[in-house]
Amino acid sequence: MRRLGRTLALVVVAAAVPLAAGALYAAALREGLEPANVLVRATFVLQLGFLAVLLVRYLVLLWFAFLAHLEGLHDGAGRDALPSVSVVAPAFNEERMIDRVLASLVALDYPRYEIVVVDDGSTDATHARASAWARRAGAVPIRVLSQRNAGKASALNLGIRAAAGELVLCIDTDSALEPSALRAAVRHFADPAVGAVAGNVKVVNRRNLVTWLQALEYVEGLNILRRAQAFFRLVNVVPGPLGLFRRDAVLAAGGYPTDTYAEDCDLTLLLLARGWKVHYEPKAVVWTEAPERIGALLKQRYRWTRGMLQALRKRNAGLRVPGAGLGARATFAYMTFEAVLWPAANVMTNVFFLGVAVTLGWAPIVVFWWLQLTLLDTVTAIFAIALEDESPALVLLAPVYRVAYVLLVDVCKLLATVEDVCGVAMTWGKLERLGRL
Repeated sequence: MRRLGRTLALVVVAAAVPLAAGALYAAALREGLEPANVLVRATFVLQLGFLAVLLVRYLVLLWFAFLAHLEGLHDGAGRDALPSVSVVAPAFNEERMIDRVLASLVALDYPRYEIVVVDDGSTDATHARASAWARRAGAVPIRVLSQRNAGKASALNLGIRAAAGELVLCIDTDSALEPSALRAAVRHFADPAVGAVAGNVKVVNRRNLVTWLQALEYVEGLNILRRAQAFFRLVNVVPGPLGLFRRDAVLAAGGYPTDTYAEDCDLTLLLLARGWKVHYEPKAVVWTEAPERIGALLKQRYRWTRGMLQALRKRNAGLRVPGAGLGARATFAYMTFEAVLWPAANVMTNVFFLGVAVTLGWAPIVVFWWLQLTLLDTVTAIFAIALEDESPALVLLAPVYRVAYVLLVDVCKLLATVEDVCGVAMTWGKLERLGRL
């Protein structure tokens, strides 16, 4: 605990360095600039302004993530309350993964649960392999349901309707749960206002630079954000690999929506708009297979962005209903900022600085800009890794993460936003699984 506190102090102090250094750098160069060189002066103003916004964003997220961590250390509520749970696993052509997924599910440290596998019209051996598990005599009952191929959301809804548990644990069949994951997440439902709990998703196939960068992104970006949101019980996306829901809340909301490309985000926003609290449990760890090639990664992020924008448009009207409070409205506004405004600002700022560097020969501006952002990412990575007891090797990726990875993903998000505004059609596009669990 003391080590984590020292780490947070290090982050707060170190995060102030880029802004202070930038101010000194700009002031020093200002003395040597021609008075008429308005473009260069504007560049420094823009650089420091964007950096200030970024610094505030980092510090706010880290502070509330730390408060949520402290809260979790002293929160013992619900540890003895063990309601029945149904694990719903939708599967479409997952013969490479289904055995390992089910092996992780039957090993969960929880006394009262069942497993419901929903075969979504698979054309491979998924149904046969799942049925073989169901026929085995064991302490955990397994049922296998089938339907014509109608998509993941439809398969989840079929499983939820057939579920016998008070709670439903929805998972992806490219993911494996830690044995303690379910018990850790269930305790939050001692609060009757909690409608869902998000799990802690980690990358299992850390095999090349692409997947290691995603591992850092999950730890530093996605999970830190969820920790901060959990302090307010306003997590805005319960991820597909591990989401625990109050079954009655999902059924009352009409189940998973089937008309967006991000059904997990869509359902979460719907629950928030209906007044439910949504929590996050860092000890509910699930390991997922991440894309191993740049093309597959960008297709995934493109779909995530399009789906999130669809969900935001749909649920915006829900903010005007009586059950939607200030928290839900703030969550929607922040999601719009993160999904639309922030990627565009990041891309455009980098383009502007590169233009200045090429046009005026001011390459130091670009270099210093990236050095400042890399320092911010590095100290944030240190904090996130200390919080989750993750691999210290992830810190070494911070320079590549900032210079290349974040910018590439933001370009993808920006293009997805432009195509969404223009009404460009898209298809689901199933990610090919390599069986890395």
